[in-house]
Amino acid sequence: MYEHVAHRTSLSNVAEKLKQYFQLPVFDPDVYYFKRLMSLYYAETYQQLWEKLVAGTVVHADETEIHLKQVGKGYIWVFTNMEEVVFLYKASREGQFLHDLLKDFRGVLVSDFYAAYDSLPCAQQKCLIHLLRDLNHDVQHNPWDEECKTLASDFGKLLRAIVTTIDRYGLKKRHLNKHRGDIDTFFRAVSGRRYGSEVAQGYQQRLTKYRDKLFTFVNHDGVPWNNNNAEHAVKRLADYRQLMDGRLTEVGLKEYLVLLSLYATCKYKGINFLQFLLSREKSIDGFCQTSHRRALPPTIELIPDGFTFSRRSRRRDRDHTPTRPIGDAGGEPGPAGLS
Repeated sequence: MYEHVAHRTSLSNVAEKLKQYFQLPVFDPDVYYFKRLMSLYYAETYQQLWEKLVAGTVVHADETEIHLKQVGKGYIWVFTNMEEVVFLYKASREGQFLHDLLKDFRGVLVSDFYAAYDSLPCAQQKCLIHLLRDLNHDVQHNPWDEECKTLASDFGKLLRAIVTTIDRYGLKKRHLNKHRGDIDTFFRAVSGRRYGSEVAQGYQQRLTKYRDKLFTFVNHDGVPWNNNNAEHAVKRLADYRQLMDGRLTEVGLKEYLVLLSLYATCKYKGINFLQFLLSREKSIDGFCQTSHRRALPPTIELIPDGFTFSRRSRRRDRDHTPTRPIGDAGGEPGPAGLS
């Protein structure tokens, strides 16, 4: 399962490797069953990740489509902060389920401008990179629209000043507060101007609609002004989708997303995913607290009795120091493939 999730190895290739490397009579259905067993084993861990997300101060959200066997198009939603990641499958892009999912969330939701997020009662921060992309796109495709250029220029100037403060002090409310006056001045200028350009009028309406959700981050500590964190998490799925799009069943995808959530969370926390799986620990935080403990040396014999590496013999003759067993503290590592 580590090969399947971390390295995107197909389940049939996993079975083939087990037969080739270890002469184990494992076949494709067996590996599918292994995946199901592991997703059930870590269902509790998956729920723990979601509970930590909802209890936190910031959640990033994004969604992407996927095609399933005998079902057609579906959608995968990702929810993450700076450490936990949860992937969730839904048959449609309708966001009604978000109300139940985030009913206990009291922090700030960072998202794109998809309308499904708008009605959620929590504080929200819209991704300003999405807005900048749209502005740049329309300026490039309307080179003679001076009103659109001016609006984009004013917004860019305001955001650059704020980002300069972030680069210097971080996402700290006490330093970002000084930009509130400039933000209010910008919105007063946009709302009070009469635009003749249809493109500029569209942005005037958009900025007015989302006024309370564009600069939420200046009123909080640690709230980003973009949704890069969620988009980065989605990319972990995009690589797998290129290989499996249209070949997965709905059940198989849900099982995979449980394990992918664990893998992505381990990556965010700087944890070795393979070591976490081998530990059989169900709590990632619990694994973090105990992972500093010194691992016991292996109990199986890795080197036959009586076999001595030539370089060890030379070192013993030169230093007159006893050879330490492999796995002992301070021992010289064995050759690749044996340790």
